[in-house]
Amino acid sequence: MPPAPQLLSLPPTFSCADFRRVTPVDEANLWGLIFDRNAEAIRVKRRDTALENLERIFAATFRLANASGFQAMTLRDLCRETGMSMGGLYSYIANKDLLSAMIDDVIRYLCEMLPEWFSGIADPLDRLEAVLRGHLFLSEMLHPWFFFMYLETRTLPAAQRREAMASELGIEKHMAQMLATQPHLSAAQSQLLASHALAMVQDWHLKQWKYNAAGVTVDAFADSVVALVRARVADAR
Repeated sequence: MPPAPQLLSLPPTFSCADFRRVTPVDEANLWGLIFDRNAEAIRVKRRDTALENLERIFAATFRLANASGFQAMTLRDLCRETGMSMGGLYSYIANKDLLSAMIDDVIRYLCEMLPEWFSGIADPLDRLEAVLRGHLFLSEMLHPWFFFMYLETRTLPAAQRREAMASELGIEKHMAQMLATQPHLSAAQSQLLASHALAMVQDWHLKQWKYNAAGVTVDAFADSVVALVRARVADAR
């Protein structure tokens, strides 16, 4: 297993551009993370070739899944879309379950790393703001990945569905714990507010078309989410 990315060094209120400058994982180096985390399953060992083909495979997967659904997609469809032979494709993924598992693993890993990236922020509310912004900006950068996981979770094998749900609950629990440090919020209120906050974050990558049509940027959306959470905390005092 590769080492975890280095922690981010940002103030709590940061923009998507700020995040892009320092994030350990982005659209360009994501393929190296996938290669390292799935080294045992990927038979191609030449790194530069593997990274190029992984990008082709996942980009094609998202196009096909958006067009007809992941469940309807076949590996033969994926071969046609990528221009790879079946044997070449098998060098990277043995079956569709492994393909979806790789996607699920990337999203879970990055979301679970967010609290670690911002663990150096002392104030719990500031740390929560950083986590919310980081989650939003990751979903902006890796929109096809987040969109796929939310829409296709129901079609995944049962074990993967349980892992995906457990990961979301874990993120929500972490947010609730930060909110519970506020003396005027009960545990139940903290949990519900964390759930609301996460739902707002998810709305960005699920209905991005709506915000794009309205001219809302991801930075403006992040500011709004944080303002609503902080206002709810203030109202409880």
